[in-house]
Amino acid sequence: MVFYQLTISLILKPSMPGEHMHGIVYHEDYNKYDLGMDHPLVGDKPKKTMEQLELKGLLKEFEVFKPRKVTQKDLERVHSKSYIEKIRTLSKTGGMLAKDTPAPKGIYEIARLSAGGSMLCAEKLLEGFKCMCNPLGGFHHASIGNSSGFCFFNDIATTIEYLRDTYNLKKFMVVDLDVHHGNGTQDIYLYDPTVLNLSFHQDGRTLYPGTGKIENIGKGEGKGFTVNLPFPPSTGTGSYLIAFNQIVPPLIKQFKPDIILFQSGVDTHHSDPLSDLDLTYQAFFYLANKMKELSEESCDKLLVLFGGGYNSDSSISCYYNTVCGLLDNQNYLREKDPMSHYKAEVVIEYVSRLKELLSVYWNFE
Repeated sequence: MVFYQLTISLILKPSMPGEHMHGIVYHEDYNKYDLGMDHPLVGDKPKKTMEQLELKGLLKEFEVFKPRKVTQKDLERVHSKSYIEKIRTLSKTGGMLAKDTPAPKGIYEIARLSAGGSMLCAEKLLEGFKCMCNPLGGFHHASIGNSSGFCFFNDIATTIEYLRDTYNLKKFMVVDLDVHHGNGTQDIYLYDPTVLNLSFHQDGRTLYPGTGKIENIGKGEGKGFTVNLPFPPSTGTGSYLIAFNQIVPPLIKQFKPDIILFQSGVDTHHSDPLSDLDLTYQAFFYLANKMKELSEESCDKLLVLFGGGYNSDSSISCYYNTVCGLLDNQNYLREKDPMSHYKAEVVIEYVSRLKELLSVYWNFE
């Protein structure tokens, strides 16, 4: 407890303006986003992540900001009034939003704070920061009028619509590497050519939410701007990185986004109890490091949302590696990787199929 109090006093000490190119948002109430001890989402990860970064000497590389809650207007840019009111009502009494998503008392305020953290990150990027992180962000299952998958408000979409409305940004890139398909974000932007929404995820035939087929590339004017790559169980790090390098860099370079929103979920790690992609610690360093490079080469505005992870100890280690990648710090964690290319042939076949489907809209040569 003493260490936690010491850590909080350190991280909330304001930095001198212009001292950092990287920032992170944190609020002690983040840890109240807790769906119960018998639920996979337990609310201590933000605190433990910040403590780990402090312990390893990485937090000093960031300016730390305290987020504010999003307003009703912010939420209504994305969500229906009836849905917002449903969350508000559930938050007063407690209850169930969906069969996998308890709604504890007070969750309305905490979900607004989480979304506000992502929004503040975006503001700081437009003020000159190169990279901003929200440890409690990436709630990609929330759609316009419904949600499940432990999500209440879609902070990815509320941030995009805030930037569109307030700063007149035109082009948004979402790179969602959480193991679960970002079905809520997809629902919101399926017809929208201003949002290039990419989701890498475990095949929906083997994992919640069951969506994200490779053939779904958008609709109407948004055709070609939804990108789904489902991976088979036991994909492994090597096969996953082959797919990432063949798909993500060409899309970012051709789309030329004004900002990149990177959902860097770590539930793809082999220890995660809810999934089976079997990535290793070093994958998260590489992916974050590559996203940093791709951002620098395009818009130089990278918003990192830490996303899912349901083995608490390994998740903190994966988040640490993500931050190492963002900082180009080589002191990242490594582990043995015997299954690195176990499903390489299958993954390469999926990548070829995706390139074929998108070839009308994008060049992968």
